Amino acid sequence: MGKQAIHFNISERKILLRVVDILSVLLALYFVSNWFHFDYFTITKQNWTWVVVLIVYLIVFGTVFELYDLQKASRKDKVFANIVLTSSITVLFYLLTPFFTPILPSNRLQIAYFYLAIMIALSLWRLVYIYFITSPRFYKKVLIVGETSNIEGIISAFKDADPNYKIVGYINCEKIVSERVRFKGIKEYSPESIHDIIKEESISEIVVASYNAENITPPIYRDLIRLLERGFPIKEYAQVFEDITYRVPVQFVGKDFYKYFPFSRSNQNKLYLFFHRLFDILLALIGALIGSILVPFIFIGNLIANKGPLLYRQERVGKNGKLFRIVKFRTMVTNAELNGAVWAVKNDSRITPFGMFLRRSRLDEIPQFLNILKGDMSLIGPRPERPSFVRELSDVIPFYETRHIIKPGLTGWAQVNVRYGGTVKDSLLKLQYDLYYIKHRSFFLDLNVLIKTVGTMIYFRGQ
Repeated sequence: MGKQAIHFNISERKILLRVVDILSVLLALYFVSNWFHFDYFTITKQNWTWVVVLIVYLIVFGTVFELYDLQKASRKDKVFANIVLTSSITVLFYLLTPFFTPILPSNRLQIAYFYLAIMIALSLWRLVYIYFITSPRFYKKVLIVGETSNIEGIISAFKDADPNYKIVGYINCEKIVSERVRFKGIKEYSPESIHDIIKEESISEIVVASYNAENITPPIYRDLIRLLERGFPIKEYAQVFEDITYRVPVQFVGKDFYKYFPFSRSNQNKLYLFFHRLFDILLALIGALIGSILVPFIFIGNLIANKGPLLYRQERVGKNGKLFRIVKFRTMVTNAELNGAVWAVKNDSRITPFGMFLRRSRLDEIPQFLNILKGDMSLIGPRPERPSFVRELSDVIPFYETRHIIKPGLTGWAQVNVRYGGTVKDSLLKLQYDLYYIKHRSFFLDLNVLIKTVGTMIYFRGQ
């Protein structure tokens, strides 16, 4: 099979980024405390809580400010701005929680040492990551075996998801070879040369992308069996797609849907559902309390800039297709849909300037805490859609109504990954994320959604 190149999977790179972030920061602070007159942060057995709190702040704010987004982590122009934000907010919170952290030093210059040590340590490590780990020598080289009709969509999906996932070429597995399809940078190889390709190109993995296994010719099938018996990694496209993009590719599922939808046991787990509902109520109460403080300011803004009712109610589809009325702060002009329901689009002229601010900051969602307390919605889940849109989308998108097997959410996996959903294509993309959440639903994924939601609000990426 030849010598395979060393590579890191997505999960391995994300773990590597987090672990080395922590180690580099602690190492920098250790050296600073020994080389300078710096005793604000010392690493000892007695002060272990200081270290734990710093690690928690670093990981949480690093996630909020997208330090662990692999696309951004591989770009200098993006990653250093995020390092400054992460370092600044981490230090600020660390200084403002003296009950769990050291008391403020009398020499305020030590705070500057503390801040610079964290920022420089992260910057130096991320430079190493960009120039070494994301270099071509660590690319995961992949060979696609499938029908030519699938190739273009596969290439674009993998390219957008992981900059280190390199598709070297593809082999058309169809019995009747149609006209050759050429793609920039992707070479088509003959089935007979599969073993030579693996050796010459240092291929790490073969991905089989076929709608129907019967389309694979017997010679290719025998070659794949031999490679598998020798321990070579051969994976099915839908599973690789899901692992890399964190989406379920419903358009490729077909009649074997039951293979791809072993939904999370958390959906039926009584303990998980109990705590999920408990956290829904607690966070909704906190959100409603904070929202009540902001309501007077939103009311004044609406009075001046929106000139009309503050709230609007709209029928949406909930769990198991049950209809309920959602409550939101109005963001569009009055009578925006006199001629019937219309998709909201990017730069929609019906959205007022103040309404755009409410949408981008997600403040228009505050009244939905009442829907959560009533039990119509959850804090996390697929966004509830209007009945007319659900009927329209269910006719053209397979498995669309599957998203209704759990309660809709105030925020969700799709909302923190996709900005706009005003077309059928956008709705398909959001459905892929929604089904991934339903399939992998867990406390960890819920926490991830909540942290990313904070980032969405900070970067004004609301819809």
